[in-house]
Amino acid sequence: MHLRDGEAPKLDPLTETGGGRVQEKEKAWLHAIIEKVNTLFEVELTDQDKLVYVNDVIMGKLLESTTLAQQAANNTSEQFANSPDLKTEILKAIMGALDAHTLMSTEALNSETERGGLKDILLNHAGWWEGLRTKRPLCPPPPIAEAPLPAR
Repeated sequence: MHLRDGEAPKLDPLTETGGGRVQEKEKAWLHAIIEKVNTLFEVELTDQDKLVYVNDVIMGKLLESTTLAQQAANNTSEQFANSPDLKTEILKAIMGALDAHTLMSTEALNSETERGGLKDILLNHAGWWEGLRTKRPLCPPPPIAEAPLPAR
C-alpha cells in the first residue's frame, strides 16, 4: 500500500520461529500451580482437572465477589491477603462451584437432549475437535475407522 509517492517500502519476511519464551513462562507457571494443588488434594486427578478447578472454577467464582473486588481495588496485595472476608468468600466459591457443577452434571446425565446440546456446543462453538487435533497425544492414536462418518 502506498502512503507516499515513490516506491513502497517492503517488509522483511519472517526468518525464524519465536523463541518460545512466553510459552516457557506459562508452562512454568502452570507447573507451579499443579505442584501446589498436588500437595493439597489426595485424590487422583489429571493435571487438567487441577488447573481447571483452580484457574477456572474457583477463580471464576471468586471473581464474581463484589466484596473482594472492592477490597482488591482499595488495598495492597498483602492487605488483601489478610482480609477477614477472604476465607469466607473462598468457602462460598467452593460451595457455589460444587452446587453449580452438581446441578449441571446431574441434568446432563439425566437428559439425552442436554448431552446432545453439549455435543453441539463442544463441536460447533468451543473448538473441541480442533483442540484434540492440536494436542500432542500421550499414547498412540486409535486406529481410524475405514468408513467415513455420516454427514450432519
